[in-house]
Amino acid sequence: MTSTNTPPPARPLATRKADALLRLTTDVDAWVSTASTDGAPYLVPLSFIWTGETFFLSTASRNPTSLNLQANPHLHLAIGGTRDVLLVTGTAQRFTPTQEQGDTFADKTGFDPRTLKATYPFFEVTPVRIQSWREANELKGRDLMLDGTWLV
Repeated sequence: MTSTNTPPPARPLATRKADALLRLTTDVDAWVSTASTDGAPYLVPLSFIWTGETFFLSTASRNPTSLNLQANPHLHLAIGGTRDVLLVTGTAQRFTPTQEQGDTFADKTGFDPRTLKATYPFFEVTPVRIQSWREANELKGRDLMLDGTWLV
C-alpha cells in the first residue's frame, strides 16, 4: 500500500504568489484577529475584498472587532484552511467607501452593510506582511511580502 501522506513538492515563490493573488481575488471570507488596548484577543470571520493593494472589511460599529481596530489598528487575516493558508499582517483604518467601492464589496460578498439600520463602518487594511504555505516543506520561504513590498 502506498502512503498518501507525502506532500507535493514545495511550490516556487512565483507560483505561490500567483496562487495567493488568485485566492485574494476569489475568496470571500477571512478570519480576522484583533486585540483590545488591554491585549484581549478577538477572532471573527468577516467578508473582504482585495483591491490589488489593500483589503476592505466591514463590521458592526459596536462589535469588538470594530472597537479594537479603532483603538489598535494592528490585525491578522487568515484566508483558507490550515493546509493552504494565506496569513496577512496589516494595519487598518476606518474609511468611507465610494459608491463604486461599496457596490464592488456588496457584489463580491453578497452583503451590503450600507443598507442596514445599524452602523457598519468600513476598514481599509494595508498589508505589511503576507505569508503562504500548504505543507511543512513550504514553511521556508513562506514570506511573499515584507514591510509592504512583494518579495517576488
